[in-house]
Amino acid sequence: MIFGHISQPNPCRLPQAIEKALDFLRNTDFSALEPGVVEIDGRNIFAQVLDLKTKEKHENRPEVHRRYLDIQFLAWGEEKIGIAIDTGNNEISESLLEQRDIIFYHGSENESFIEMTPGNYAIFFPQDVHRPACIKNKETAIRKIVVKVAISELQ
Repeated sequence: MIFGHISQPNPCRLPQAIEKALDFLRNTDFSALEPGVVEIDGRNIFAQVLDLKTKEKHENRPEVHRRYLDIQFLAWGEEKIGIAIDTGNNEISESLLEQRDIIFYHGSENESFIEMTPGNYAIFFPQDVHRPACIKNKETAIRKIVVKVAISELQ
């Protein structure tokens, strides 16, 4: 997992596909977009613009992806995201790998939380369990952008 703020330069050289996704986040006015999917590079890199309400931790299931990494960017609001390494010990709640490239778990072993404020992003790789859109202080409306980058584009 990588955590940062969009206004800060990258601390190291990242794969070109991730740099392309971060450039999209830096250069897009998200207040002008409707919720939905925005193609950046076909199905290799695309963004989901989401308007959500944060929920209690127990109302959000931890998740992982296998074919895409997630760059979760917070445009407005505040949230906490649960994070953990996928140890292989988490009980699967629902597997939608074929349809949506997602596995949901009932819980997440050794989970910690990061706090997201506008401009923060977190990059989740296939080994990173994450539980997004959790309440930070109180239930609030958030706009988040999830950029999906195909793992095959990292090589």
